[in-house]
Amino acid sequence: MKYFDIPSPCYVLEENKLKHNLSILNLVRSACDVKILLALKGYAFWHSFDIARDYLDGCCASGIYEALLAFEEFGGREIQKDICVFSPAYKDSEIDLLLPIATHIIFNSFEQWQKFKHKIRIKNKQLESLGFCKIQVGLRVNPLYSEVKPPIYNPCVSGSRLGIVPSEFEKGLQRFGLEDIDGLHFHTHCEQNSDALERTLEYFEKYFGRHISQMKWINFGGGHHITRIDYDVDKLVSILKNFKNRYDGIDIFLEPGEAVGWQSGFLIGEVVDIVYNQMNVAILDVSASAHMPDCLEMPYRPNVKKISIINGNEEIEDDKGNGVAEYVYRFGGPTCLAGDIIGDYSFNTPLKIGDRILFEDMMHYTIVKNNTFNGVPLPSLGSIRDDKFLLLKTFQYADYKNRN
Repeated sequence: MKYFDIPSPCYVLEENKLKHNLSILNLVRSACDVKILLALKGYAFWHSFDIARDYLDGCCASGIYEALLAFEEFGGREIQKDICVFSPAYKDSEIDLLLPIATHIIFNSFEQWQKFKHKIRIKNKQLESLGFCKIQVGLRVNPLYSEVKPPIYNPCVSGSRLGIVPSEFEKGLQRFGLEDIDGLHFHTHCEQNSDALERTLEYFEKYFGRHISQMKWINFGGGHHITRIDYDVDKLVSILKNFKNRYDGIDIFLEPGEAVGWQSGFLIGEVVDIVYNQMNVAILDVSASAHMPDCLEMPYRPNVKKISIINGNEEIEDDKGNGVAEYVYRFGGPTCLAGDIIGDYSFNTPLKIGDRILFEDMMHYTIVKNNTFNGVPLPSLGSIRDDKFLLLKTFQYADYKNRN
């Protein structure tokens, strides 16, 4: 496989790396007898769901379209897969669309549960008559503890709209009780190790522990960086087993998204021009704003490789760091946004117009967030299977026009 044979720009899944991640998740799933769901908010590359289906128990969705995608491409109750849905607030029309496909619906307030419980009860009677399991209902809670930084990703900051805080939970409990509530859900992690979960559980049990025995399941949410090389998987297994031992018969859900797609593919782009303004600035056909928004939101600087044609062969050079090597370049995108800057990179050899730039680890929180700002085309989609590149989808003008 040659990188210059791949159209630019293009997101490319490396299927062997995806399978490696899935095997780690399946190890945890089997060792602890827990359910692991694919969080579509982080990884929604449905072309690979035929692979993921063999390793995971279903999907978690944060919106109606994610739920529909899970149902259509991953499968639901008909093949004994879970589709677990959470939203800060549901519309009537959304609940009506979810009832035929969701296996679990998690509410962000007691009031929303009360608003829709009648519809769910009617649907559950129908499901039971057909021999299917009922839709299970959960409440998302806020344990008032999270180690996530920056604040934009922290669901436990003051004034957060995500999860019921302990004081409001007690008010809801006194007013409505927990009848027909099957589980509790907390999601307080982002790219974190198992020690953060251990500390978070102390707060979750402090505020909500007395209700766990009434529940069928507890959903530990996502943000567990299980497939990262330095993640303490053994500690996670110990935490999960201890929790299940303390609360006999309780089911546990984990909802990794980034951990599924972690280091499983790249975004490849091309150097379109090089201009000078106190430093060399390479203008690419990929954009931080349109194609890698986390570069601006987190912010973070992705790792890259430079690919050049030298004497008819592809030569690959890793970035040496900002200003470390002789030839330094600022990478910028093709949009009008002045801040559409990916980062500063340096190499031992000069960059040329037409060179390819490979951005590593671009299969999560990229495709799900990309956009057509300025009418910039969306990158194509491809995969590498058995060392062969497969082009799966390209995007045309109609894709831009139909989004407006």
